[in-house]
Amino acid sequence: MRLYLFEHCSICFRVRMAAALKRLHLQETVVLEDDSATMIDLVGKRVIPILVKDDGTPMLESMDMVAHIESIGDPVLTGLQRPEITAWADSVVPKSVPLTMPRYPLLGLPEFGTVAARDRYIVRKREKLGDFVELRAKTREQIDALMPDLEQLDRLIESPMAVNGKLSLDDIRVLPLLRSVAVVKGLSFPNKVRDYFETMMNRIGYQPLPAI
Repeated sequence: MRLYLFEHCSICFRVRMAAALKRLHLQETVVLEDDSATMIDLVGKRVIPILVKDDGTPMLESMDMVAHIESIGDPVLTGLQRPEITAWADSVVPKSVPLTMPRYPLLGLPEFGTVAARDRYIVRKREKLGDFVELRAKTREQIDALMPDLEQLDRLIESPMAVNGKLSLDDIRVLPLLRSVAVVKGLSFPNKVRDYFETMMNRIGYQPLPAI
């Protein structure tokens, strides 16, 4: 299987995480931010991630990709899910975006490997979010808005090895979001969140993105 992705993409990381937990080899191709042609050639539109299965069939939805990976061999995501974890993830995304997206182009990630690719991302996101410099200047305010959510997650985590005590789709929802917000220098995770993040990242063999 081959996954077409952006390194910074949290929903791409869902798929990478699922494969790592299953110890399945996943070929990865990082697409340049401005390389719409590759995506359109594969699936007819600009979208990431794209998983091309072993039979050559492409898939689009990240959780469908996770389900496909989970169907190979013995399942690992066998724990129960909790609606409060889904609600937590839904609430965190809009608060994390102004913190993370203005930082990604500063991290030297491969999807920004050309000036044109980096500029395309900045222009595209600035139309929705506003000026990146101004957003980064509001970091402290944005961290303060996010901290209650991280403290809530701290109370919800049952084990460093799995948010609900046993691996489930809730881990696929939570860990990629933590990986994203961990790029924010000056943001400190509460104790149980930090232990969970570090344990799970070590478990799947991925290093956190740089913090800036």
